[in-house]
Amino acid sequence: MFLTHLSCTNCGTRHEWLQLQNLCTKCQKPLFPVYDLAAVGKALKKEDLATRKKSLWRYREVLPLPANVEPVSLGEGGTPLLRAKRFGNANGLTNLWVKDEAQNPTQSFKARGMTTAVSMAKHLGATKLAVPSAGNAGGALAAYAARAGLEAHIFMPSDTPRANIIECRELGAHVVLIDGLITDCGAEIAKRKAAEGWFDMSTLKEPYRVEGKKTLGYELAEQMDWTLPDVILYPTGGGTGLIGMWKAFDEMEALGWIGPQRPRMFTVQASGCAPIVRAFEAGERFAAEFPNAHTLASGLRVPKAVGDFIMLDILRASGGGAVTVEDDEMIGATREVGAAEGLFVAPEGAACFVALRKLLSAGKIAADDRVVIFNTGSGIKYLDCYDGA
Repeated sequence: MFLTHLSCTNCGTRHEWLQLQNLCTKCQKPLFPVYDLAAVGKALKKEDLATRKKSLWRYREVLPLPANVEPVSLGEGGTPLLRAKRFGNANGLTNLWVKDEAQNPTQSFKARGMTTAVSMAKHLGATKLAVPSAGNAGGALAAYAARAGLEAHIFMPSDTPRANIIECRELGAHVVLIDGLITDCGAEIAKRKAAEGWFDMSTLKEPYRVEGKKTLGYELAEQMDWTLPDVILYPTGGGTGLIGMWKAFDEMEALGWIGPQRPRMFTVQASGCAPIVRAFEAGERFAAEFPNAHTLASGLRVPKAVGDFIMLDILRASGGGAVTVEDDEMIGATREVGAAEGLFVAPEGAACFVALRKLLSAGKIAADDRVVIFNTGSGIKYLDCYDGA
């Protein structure tokens, strides 16, 4: 195992990993796992990966679980990178790709974060796990907690897509519906977790979900023969995937697997809940809570993200940006993408295809740029959104 410690993303305070940790004890910002990358580089060469199982655990040396501990796994990772030739050609793009995360267990990218987070929580002694969720994170926690033999307590807004609620219940989780937003669900967990003995698995409020998500970056580099794309479009709620990929790029450069070139990172949010877009456009480092947040894309309905400053730093450092999309635009794009590429993308993923057109029109993406869109989940989870569509 090459994990050495946890470091605060804001103040740099060092924390030990051998006990359960949430946010930094000094400034209440997210913690990142830190690895001995020099030692990793001696133990693992990128060429070694070709012989390994198609799973995110193929990157075991840069993941947190001790080598002699069996991960809590359902076969996550190893999702395809698909050429979107017909949609690309129709929009004047010659090199458009889709990383299809719907092919994960529980049909979304949330499986990546939960395999690492639940594995570490179990290893460090947690027995009851709690998470606020607008849908897919809850389903993933329910599945991985069940796999691990742990209790799952999931707090969801009452208007969460029905498929997600049913999924969590049928996987044995304790589900509580709250009249409010995901932030209200998180507040309820914070109020009760000490008395109930819950470990809080909220986005970036524990250190290891981001480690599973960073494998998006490792996989993308490996699938593109260790040359990163020019542009990445990522639908952003809590932002763990965006943040995790950037962490992966830095690690891979330190390992000598890639060079210093980075993609221009674009975050895509719903117009009814766009705290990162608003803060980016205003030149702010932190994003204020977005008032009256609303969108059909439940994964984007995150009015306040604890990792806001990390996302905003990444967008600016990469030369990227932030784009808003209307709900009706994403719903319309779902059918268009489906008919062109055979992918039933989630509304969050569909939003990226709409954003792509806006960025092309604005001259921020060129026709020959190599562009990757992340479809974070399956449209099958959002059937309520398509009633009458």
